[in-house]
Order: sequence, then structure tokens, then C-alpha cells
Amino acid sequence: MTRIRSFKLSDHRDVMKIWSRTATKEREAKTLQMLVQQLACDRDLVVVAEEDGEVVGAIMGTKDGSRGYFYCLAVNPDFQSRGIGRQLVEELERRFYQKGAKRLLIMVDEGTEKLMSFYRHLGFTQTCSSLLERKVYCRFDPEIPSFSV
Repeated sequence: MTRIRSFKLSDHRDVMKIWSRTATKEREAKTLQMLVQQLACDRDLVVVAEEDGEVVGAIMGTKDGSRGYFYCLAVNPDFQSRGIGRQLVEELERRFYQKGAKRLLIMVDEGTEKLMSFYRHLGFTQTCSSLLERKVYCRFDPEIPSFSV
């Protein structure tokens, strides 16, 4: 039976093992950084799934005003297609609701596009088709080469 509960520091290795199996190395490093930041802010928004004492899934969220953001949903591939991902999302959604969130947002990173159909199945809709990104450059710092627009 699956037990959904809050993350404990002793879960760190198990959660990182799951993320390493389901994410790219670059994404895995960013996820660890986000985990540390989220635990410092609101550890109640880091949730794990446990089967027979083994952590088999995790999800992390953060709240900004009335919006709740889902990050880093991962379920051990050996335990996928058993409803664990759904249970994690539903528990995090319940926690967002208790904290006053009115809207839920999910950013699906490159390499995790397969989650799109999963989230649609849970009632989420895609609101934009692309995200543009670049590094921040300071045009006023003489040490940093400028570029023209």
C-alpha cells in the first residue's frame, strides 16, 4: 500500500536516486538546488510516496502569492503506472489549497515532455506552447561584453 507523506531529511538519498533515474544530469543538479531552497522556505511542499518503507516517488512545489507551482514529479520507473504520480499531485494540490493557492501551474522541462499527457489526464491545460530563455546580461557593466538588439 502506498503511503503519501512529507519529506524527511533521511529521504534525501532515496529521492535523489529516483531523480537520477528519471532526469538528465543537468536537471538532476538543478533539482537538488531547488530541493535545498524549498526545504529552507516551506518543507510542507515536498512530498514523497512510500511503498513498504521504500521511497518510490516525490514531488516538490512552491507557492508565489495565490499560485502554486509543481516541480520535479518523479516516480521510480519500477513503480510507475500504479497511480503513485496521481496521489503525489493530489496531495500537493491539497496542501496548496490549505495554503490559499487559487491556481496551479506546472513547467514541463525539456526531457520530461512525456508528463504532458499525464498532467492533461489530471485536468491541467496547456496555456503556452513555448518558453523563451536567455542569460541575464548587464549592459552597464564594462566587464561584461554587451550585445546589440
